[in-house]
Amino acid sequence: MLSSVALLPCTFVKKKKMKAAILYAYGETPKYGEFTDPVPQNPDQLLITVKAAAVKNLDKGIASGLHYSSNTTSFEPAVVGVDGVGVLEDGSRVYAAGIQGMISEKALINKNRFVRLPDQLDEVTAAALPNAVLGAAAALRYRAAVKAGDTVLINGATGVTGRIAVQIAKHYGAKKVIVTGRNAASLETLKSLGADEVISLKQGDDEILQCIRQIHQQTPIDAVIDYLWGHPAELILQALGGKGKFTHKIRFVTVGGMAGDTIQLSSATLRSSDIELIGSGIGSLSEEVMQKLFKEVLPEMFLLAAAGKLKIDTITAPLQDIETAWNQDIDGGKRLVIVI
Repeated sequence: MLSSVALLPCTFVKKKKMKAAILYAYGETPKYGEFTDPVPQNPDQLLITVKAAAVKNLDKGIASGLHYSSNTTSFEPAVVGVDGVGVLEDGSRVYAAGIQGMISEKALINKNRFVRLPDQLDEVTAAALPNAVLGAAAALRYRAAVKAGDTVLINGATGVTGRIAVQIAKHYGAKKVIVTGRNAASLETLKSLGADEVISLKQGDDEILQCIRQIHQQTPIDAVIDYLWGHPAELILQALGGKGKFTHKIRFVTVGGMAGDTIQLSSATLRSSDIELIGSGIGSLSEEVMQKLFKEVLPEMFLLAAAGKLKIDTITAPLQDIETAWNQDIDGGKRLVIVI
């Protein structure tokens, strides 16, 4: 006699979905849609409810597939955004880099790599600051070794990171900050942030060379923080070249290439002057420096911002408008922040 067996209906666990900015192919604009909720895979991962995430040149470069950190060997739909601000399960407000994309309702972060936000600091400002702070402080403090009393030239200071660099240079004790840029109105506003002299890059080459040489003669430049590279960097290096006499040591740190990724540089410029030419970015910074930036510099800058001593201009958009916001023409001195 056969015994009867109760047949139970098959049950399937439906994966939860969240709203997110999803990239379906390199070079496309991220789309608003549903993506599978992230689930911690090990004890080192924490789930965060995201409140705000900035859209930066880094994010756009990775999404284009042209950034050196883009994984072009294979591609699957992914959430965009390298970092953001949110709330942990215990209610703590923190900033963190994401293990996966962070322009989404939820994300995963490393439990050992987040920064708690001061109570007085709003989430939009907190999301906007880190990339600019790291891009400025790493160059100023660890690559150029700027110290109290130095004279610093910031090439391309009208952008978000350049504006932050002006303020941090003064915070680190620079006695004189010289800035360059093409936007006359933006250059003038930099004076309220600490810039002492402005140089318009809309002038002819001869005028720019003369201006830099005159300033350098009166107040020797100790460090150049360069966000443009290209022709503006060529002019600055040419202006700082020597004439066969002893010269002042200058640390020229390139951080970006907004004006072009290559330059022409005369051997005579480097042979005639004590110019140290170095870069600042992922790969050029040691693990120790990266740890200090995250654990020491960023918390300090958050406190300055909370006290109103470090300022950044922002423009916001809701997550559902990511496609329009991503392609929006935004003033170079403002940071776009997506509010979740």
